[in-house]
Amino acid sequence: MDRTIAYIDGFNLYFGLKEKNWKKYYWLDLQKLCLNLTKHEQVLVITKYFTSMVVQPHNKMKRQTTFLEALATLKDFHIFYGKYQVNTWQCSACEANIDVPKEKMTDVNIAVELLTDAFQDKFDVALILSADSDLKAPIVKTKELFPDKKIVVAFPPNRYSSELENVADATFHVGRKKIADSLLPEQITKKNGFVIKRPSEWK
Repeated sequence: MDRTIAYIDGFNLYFGLKEKNWKKYYWLDLQKLCLNLTKHEQVLVITKYFTSMVVQPHNKMKRQTTFLEALATLKDFHIFYGKYQVNTWQCSACEANIDVPKEKMTDVNIAVELLTDAFQDKFDVALILSADSDLKAPIVKTKELFPDKKIVVAFPPNRYSSELENVADATFHVGRKKIADSLLPEQITKKNGFVIKRPSEWK
């Protein structure tokens, strides 16, 4: 069996779902999704999810926190956090200054984990769920240093990168059915008895 580690670009996936207007699929069991994307000869050993904490508005931050709590109950599932950097943008029409938050560090964190896991021989196949072309360099370097290891890129809905397609061993698009078959339960009871419920806005 080919040991497989999944690397999920959280915001690339989220905005792909958002652009498709698939809000009801936000409540995703990302571990189950990756299991549904692996082949019969592959065994998923770890799933790594890369995201950043939303800082505003409060209701959006609360929904994300609930989702992350649900994900934290999954076995062999690890969350890696980046950060938001606020950039000031000036409107050309009215010259008003607007603070625009931009998610940072996800691509760097994925690159670090990918290369570290390759050096430590933790996988035979790396499944990268993203269409961020900034990941081209770490994929190329991993393939250069470890030619026997396979890199497979799964493009989220409404996402595609020709640069990643050209350097990966294989690519495919994540279809709606795979996503629909990978939702979390409506509510999850933690070991301490606390019940996590799916946000009503995501139904």
